[in-house]
Amino acid sequence: MVNLTINGLAVQVEKGSRLLEVAQFYGLPIPTLCHMDGLSPYGACRLCVVEIGEGPRSKLVTSCTYPVEEGLRVRTASTRVVRARRMVIELLLATCPQSKTIQDLASAHGVRQQRFRQEHDDCILCGLCVRMCEEQMMARAIGFRGRGERRSIGTPFDVKSELCRTCGGCQLVCPACQLRCTFVEKDAAICGGCANLQPPCLDKPKFDNMMCYMKPCVACEIEKD
Repeated sequence: MVNLTINGLAVQVEKGSRLLEVAQFYGLPIPTLCHMDGLSPYGACRLCVVEIGEGPRSKLVTSCTYPVEEGLRVRTASTRVVRARRMVIELLLATCPQSKTIQDLASAHGVRQQRFRQEHDDCILCGLCVRMCEEQMMARAIGFRGRGERRSIGTPFDVKSELCRTCGGCQLVCPACQLRCTFVEKDAAICGGCANLQPPCLDKPKFDNMMCYMKPCVACEIEKD
């Protein structure tokens, strides 16, 4: 067993566990996009970042891929973590602003607009479809191609794969395929009408290291004391 501290709570977990699994077991919500139960962790979307360590040596890591360590101190919703997640969401919105999944994440984390040029791509390279095809459908009909800006997902040489059974598993898990009607103006790129969610209360310096994972948020109640 491994001993660590997560959001000030001393816990004991099995060796080999990952931080995301620990947080979910103890009911501490961490947003994810490229992670799905039954598929191998990938760490592509960076939404699940948490802060580990203390002081100037602390750093952000992807909780879905980072293994537990003895004596590790973890914060799942510090100011630094929340800011990083909001930036990631803005970038995802710029890539695929019509995605219902991404819009709901934006609403949940207080992102009301994105400051980057919209691309309207049909893929955010989360890798869910590739892993679904390989690990659950046992087909490996699609995969990643190219590097950097030319990186994409498809069949080898863009030729129809004989391994594809048109099961629809790739489309089922794709967040870019789950579209919602929206505007094209930058300030109106986020609908949020279906979510009706409230952002965490981390605006005041007093709560710089506040782990705002409680529902409903109790920051206002703490402030009164």
